[in-house]
Amino acid sequence: MKNNETASAFDALVRERRSIRGFLDKQVPEETLKQIFDTARWTPSGTNVQPWEVCVASGNTLEQIRQGYISGFDEGVKVVTDHQADGRTGAPWKERKRSCARALYQSMDIEWEDKVGRGYAARRNYEFFDAPHAVFLGIHDVFGTQSACDVGMYAQTLMLAMTSHGLASCAQGTLRNYPDLVREVFGLDPEIKILFGISFGYEDQAAKVNTARTDRAPLEETVQFLR
Repeated sequence: MKNNETASAFDALVRERRSIRGFLDKQVPEETLKQIFDTARWTPSGTNVQPWEVCVASGNTLEQIRQGYISGFDEGVKVVTDHQADGRTGAPWKERKRSCARALYQSMDIEWEDKVGRGYAARRNYEFFDAPHAVFLGIHDVFGTQSACDVGMYAQTLMLAMTSHGLASCAQGTLRNYPDLVREVFGLDPEIKILFGISFGYEDQAAKVNTARTDRAPLEETVQFLR
């Protein structure tokens, strides 16, 4: 019975977690932050190498990065990243991406053809959606794809830990842009490469953007069971 209850609770936690793009101006207590990140450090990794470099920004530090991002975006500074972006995608991935974008734009009352509105939506990424905290996840350039996958597992553990504490989050590939800014603020060596970031805090339930919902592909579309 206990195993069934644990499985049910975990299933509910995974399904409860979703990407939030509107946060309250409310700081997460330091003790809660430490508990969440202490849980995340138990994420598995190949040969227990624990390759993740984790930088949490709050308060003035977050504001400094926010302003740096916004200035770069508004001034049209060419985006630089540490890692190559995804290639052009076809079916079924392209339609999944477009469905996600449509749900987001609809929740923001932005028409698909509205380039100005879509630009505003893109800018909101650099504002961290008003979140009071953001975490940047990096990796030393000595590591390859396997260890980058370990960082992905860390991020999932971290976001589930946030959800269990009543916090909301949004993993953002956009936050890998302008990595020199993050390295400068945190005093990171140039060998530390930024993979992505996560904005987090308390959900603003009055924000219409948070009504956006996405679905998942049917199990049989992505998983094979062979015996």
